Amino acid sequence: MGVDVMTAPRFRSWAVTHVGAIRKHNEDAYVDRPDLGIWAVADGAGGHAAGEVASGMIADALQAIPSGLSAAELLSRVRLAIEQTHAALRDEAARRGPDVMVASTVVVMLAHGNYFACLWAGDSRAYLLRGGVLRQITRDHSLVQELLEAGAIGPDEVTNHPRGNVITRAVGAELDAFALDKVSDRLVPGDRFLLCSDGLCKTLPDDELATLLGAINGAPPQALVDAALAANVADNVTAVAVEFTG
Repeated sequence: MGVDVMTAPRFRSWAVTHVGAIRKHNEDAYVDRPDLGIWAVADGAGGHAAGEVASGMIADALQAIPSGLSAAELLSRVRLAIEQTHAALRDEAARRGPDVMVASTVVVMLAHGNYFACLWAGDSRAYLLRGGVLRQITRDHSLVQELLEAGAIGPDEVTNHPRGNVITRAVGAELDAFALDKVSDRLVPGDRFLLCSDGLCKTLPDDELATLLGAINGAPPQALVDAALAANVADNVTAVAVEFTG
């Protein structure tokens, strides 16, 4: 495990992935490209065939997006790359046989000018630390999230819910219509973003995420992953941190 540190004008970013304390294979992948204004985390769907293939295909498709695009072009190319990967993964699943799924969650952050956007499918998350306050800016596509919003369970039942690993949307999953959700906003100097697989956010509480992400010195993702490993994280764990220096 090593820290991938990248810099570009107005941005600094770090990325770390680890197989975790229990798993034998790492099905997570990430993109750390401040030169393109693209960062991402993809988490191959656990228990399905070749989750690492799915997450790797998403990362490769995003890495292939060229530089020098306008904000609208960048957003369009990212959407297209993921939609094409979704179709390719459906074809790969069909080739492997009936009842096979080759799928992955994804969360992508784009930055252009003084604005950012996040696109996602599944329960990999994006957080924003601004002015010392941490806010989750994505909404999980998961059964537990739906139960919570319906009032069927309370916030204290979320973390250890027996069906906490059931996601309702993923790249490559069998869906009537695949779509990415999106949020966007203006960037503020000093903003720090965290993109992570669910192995991290299901292991560490938000106050610890905020403290470690906000550490001024060092590489925040390394500290986050180390803390998850110390807590015996049961899943693969990946963290990408992005700082807008302005």
